[in-house]
Amino acid sequence: MPIRDSARDGDRPPTPLAPSRRGVLRAMVALPASALVVGELPGLLGTAAAAAPSAGNATRYTIVPFLNSNDGTVNVYQADDATDFRLLKASAYTPPSNRIRDASIFRHTDGYYYITYTTHTWQDVSTTIGFARSSDRVNWTFLYDYTVPIANLSRAWAPEWFVDSDGSVNIIVSCSVTSDQWIFTPYLLKATNSSLTAWTSPVALSGIGANHIDTFIVKIGSTYHAFPKNETTKYIEYATASSLTGPYTISRTGNWAGWGGTREGPALIQLDNGGWRIFFDGYGDSSYYYSDSYDTFATWTAPKKLPAVSGTARHFTVIKETVSGGPSITKNVTRSFRSVNFTTRYWQEQSALLNLPVVSSSSTTAEKQASTFTVVAGLADGNGYSFRNAAGNYLRHYDFRARFDANDGSSTFAKDATFIARTGTATGSVRFESYNYPGYYLRHYNYQLRVDPSDGTDLFRQDSSFVPVTAWA
Repeated sequence: MPIRDSARDGDRPPTPLAPSRRGVLRAMVALPASALVVGELPGLLGTAAAAAPSAGNATRYTIVPFLNSNDGTVNVYQADDATDFRLLKASAYTPPSNRIRDASIFRHTDGYYYITYTTHTWQDVSTTIGFARSSDRVNWTFLYDYTVPIANLSRAWAPEWFVDSDGSVNIIVSCSVTSDQWIFTPYLLKATNSSLTAWTSPVALSGIGANHIDTFIVKIGSTYHAFPKNETTKYIEYATASSLTGPYTISRTGNWAGWGGTREGPALIQLDNGGWRIFFDGYGDSSYYYSDSYDTFATWTAPKKLPAVSGTARHFTVIKETVSGGPSITKNVTRSFRSVNFTTRYWQEQSALLNLPVVSSSSTTAEKQASTFTVVAGLADGNGYSFRNAAGNYLRHYDFRARFDANDGSSTFAKDATFIARTGTATGSVRFESYNYPGYYLRHYNYQLRVDPSDGTDLFRQDSSFVPVTAWA
């Protein structure tokens, strides 16, 4: 076995999940009814070209999930990469009465953040959806509970914000009636005032149909893309329409994306490299997942468990913003890069591979030169970063190993050689996220540099943090 260059976290058993509301629903569905910032908003994400944050700025993703252990409160987490979510505030909002589940977040034009949520647990009749707002995502104020005006309503669940390209603010909510309390249909509510206190009458989304829940919609160009969960098959499906209310055509069913069954609560966000990421609650196997698409939802990467919050967070949506305060590295200058947790060790090219040996004032001229690199604009995204050695070769990942190769002019090489700067663990330090493998970072292992997926631990963050310093040569 290879020797680790820093201690690993100890193995911990997975946290058991409480029964999902839909886990119980699976058993019941067959029974008779008697038994400062520029924010990017849901629905607008496809209207602008995605790019890495410019120097001095950072991407910020926020989620407000309820907890596996408690559906009476929500935590707030944030990440700069849509992968490594860290707790911002525990029990950030507890409603004055009832419960809070399935919270959806967006930032309104008035500068406030709003959440809407399910107000009761799965066992109870639930005819209202709740609203709260915050100026800072941390301190929340209850606004009101809104009774969804559907005759004989039994349950109104999983309200999801959708901001259309005309600026209108909408909510997609899954509703059932007393004659079929476990058969849900998606409805649209549209705000009729800017304070979000008045709503149009509910309109069923045509084409998606009954027994679909947790419908999440994004718009790209003139097409609406919907991701509802089929409550019969337990698979997340895919539908498109030219109008928000439909008619939608469901074109992908079953395990079409390779995500598996017993999945719920889909939520999508566009990443800095232009790809789309879907998150979903894998309640059937006690995990939370994400998967990425780069061809407008035709194919998806294999689902991966979301580190750190998997098994703790339940059913959330994501808001993406660009904020100030991100890392800034001067380009077209030479730099050396020092490890944060092994402060005598630096990046160094050795036989075309990037390693992390000790470098000091007594090192040879050749060693110092091999530890010196020119920082340039990212080959695939000018806001990102690429690194060139003295011979003009570029740092890139190949089989997840960091190495230097001549630029062959291909788009694949450009992406392999581009990294997005994220804030590191120590003052002045930077983490370099792979451009074409979001959530994968340049990190050291056995004093070799690799591109590995974040596991959400402090150790990994330290292993992937480096300080740009004056060049050795």
